[in-house]
Amino acid sequence: MSASGGTRAIVAALGANLAIAASKFVAFAFSGSSSMLAEGVHSLADSGNQFLLLVGGKKAQREATPQHPFGYGRERYIYAFLVSIVLFSVGGMFAVYEGYEKIRHPHELEHWYWPVGVLVFAILAEGFSFRTAIRESNEHRGKLSWSQFIRRAKAPELPVVLLEDFGALIGLVLALGGVGLALLTGDGVWDGIGTVCIGVLLVLIALVLAAETKSLLLGESAGLEEVRRIEAAVVDGHTVTGIIHMRTLHLGPEELLVAAKIAVQHDDTAGEIAAAINAAEARIREAVPIARVIYLEPDIYSETEAARGADPEATPGGPAPHAAGH
Repeated sequence: MSASGGTRAIVAALGANLAIAASKFVAFAFSGSSSMLAEGVHSLADSGNQFLLLVGGKKAQREATPQHPFGYGRERYIYAFLVSIVLFSVGGMFAVYEGYEKIRHPHELEHWYWPVGVLVFAILAEGFSFRTAIRESNEHRGKLSWSQFIRRAKAPELPVVLLEDFGALIGLVLALGGVGLALLTGDGVWDGIGTVCIGVLLVLIALVLAAETKSLLLGESAGLEEVRRIEAAVVDGHTVTGIIHMRTLHLGPEELLVAAKIAVQHDDTAGEIAAAINAAEARIREAVPIARVIYLEPDIYSETEAARGADPEATPGGPAPHAAGH
């Protein structure tokens, strides 16, 4: 995902949420609707979330340093994870608490036209933001379903904005239903029930975002199509005859590390192997432009060694080597 595409969706969502938050707080002040208060806090939290995403994108552009030799691309993952925490705590849990209090101590809504008018305006504004996020996402989604796109996207911004806007639209419908039922029945409990439903929805969305961004923070490999292109680019059939094993890792949404042990002929000279490695690196970068860090280690392929499989003690995440003397 290009940074510009994500930024357009974030800015559209930020502008919509700031306007919506202000209108919801005004409606709460005039009507006393807990749904309006919960939705106002939700929109304010969303505005803060979009600001966090913009900050993360800016920080990720810093140059690599000796202390951080692979750069700061993962800043975008860190700030996306913070978004899930804010959405869970400030948005979801606050709404659940406010709804619970309203159910315990219901009161009749005043000036009902304020919350209804604001909710209609908010649905239109959130619809514009959601439409922008969908349009930007379609440029990168390809043939993936929406659930696959959210799970597989390496850039966190568009999935975050998509889920936030989707949750906001459903939350607005729930708020409108709660306010409507409270007006029809004269019982303010329905306003509280609508608020609790909004809180539960936000908590569920926050948990999904946390799970996806946690996976990105831990480090994900390249997609299957990118792996296939890299494998095809490495082997030239002459000097490089195969791949013994290969690992890929996203250093950021648009930065990929490729490390591979490649098979070469036993009688190749050092000069021939060096030239073949340089040519393979050039082919990899042409096939997958985001492959910016490439390490290729030459080795003589052995069927006997290949049959033994990988050494678990030399594999990341494998068992720790035995201490000396044990």
